[in-house]
Amino acid sequence: MPKSKPLTTSRYPAPTGKKVKEKELVSKSEYRAQVQKEEVEKKKVEKKKSNSEVLEATSRLSVTSDNIRDYIHTYKETAKENMQTYGVPASIKLAQGVLESGSGQGTLSRNANNHFGIKCHQGWEGESVRHTDDAPDECFRKYDNPKDSYTDHSLFLSKRGRYNDLFLLDKDDYEGWAVGLKKAGYATDPRYADKLISLIERYELYKYDAEVLNKKVTGPRPRTISTATDSTSVASNTKTTSKSSQTSTTKKSGTHTVVKGDTLYNISKRYNLTVEQLQKLNKLTSNTISIGQTLKIK
Repeated sequence: MPKSKPLTTSRYPAPTGKKVKEKELVSKSEYRAQVQKEEVEKKKVEKKKSNSEVLEATSRLSVTSDNIRDYIHTYKETAKENMQTYGVPASIKLAQGVLESGSGQGTLSRNANNHFGIKCHQGWEGESVRHTDDAPDECFRKYDNPKDSYTDHSLFLSKRGRYNDLFLLDKDDYEGWAVGLKKAGYATDPRYADKLISLIERYELYKYDAEVLNKKVTGPRPRTISTATDSTSVASNTKTTSKSSQTSTTKKSGTHTVVKGDTLYNISKRYNLTVEQLQKLNKLTSNTISIGQTLKIK
């Protein structure tokens, strides 16, 4: 009986008698290195996620703590200048800027330099853009640069009667300002005040208020207002300050005695003067004034 030939195919080639060592697709060392690299990348992603938060105002964005710190570093001096001139705490300016602009990454801040979500409102004659917020295709103010947005935000607050009581608070009372802004209707978010206060205390924005006021930084202010019952607390605080302001002002003598919450800007508006006129009357070389100081108003 003839010998059968071995079955040979492309899958089962004819034996040659030589032992062939199969080539490794990935060496053990390469595999271990790859696994280790993947673990490192995974941890980086998880860390990034843990350091991020969603900012909701005119934009809904996920930002990292580094984004927020970069924003604060960029605009802290502008916020301090505004505090000196208009009396809005630098801490509040920065916290609102972070929240409303998504740390400068939101659509309005990128396309219109609008860092505070200010809508056109009646009387706005500048440029504008359309953006969907509380309603579709709303009109928002557009600025040439972010600094103009910061200035207009201060003017917006100081020229509207519903925010008047805020300027009677201590200049560094960021808590009162946060609660007061929500009470006055700046934002519809029920947690708006809490979000501002949280940003201020987490990133120590209160230290910029202290720098403007030449105060020693001692940490965050003790909580004095419950944001859940803000309306009664803010009203009582501002009424008390308002009374002291009225009693300390002596219109007949042509002078004004500076009290808590006063700035050259709101004093000038009270007596139908400009800041420059007030400075000239009192031979002031800066916007710095102090409690108890007597200023000429005539």
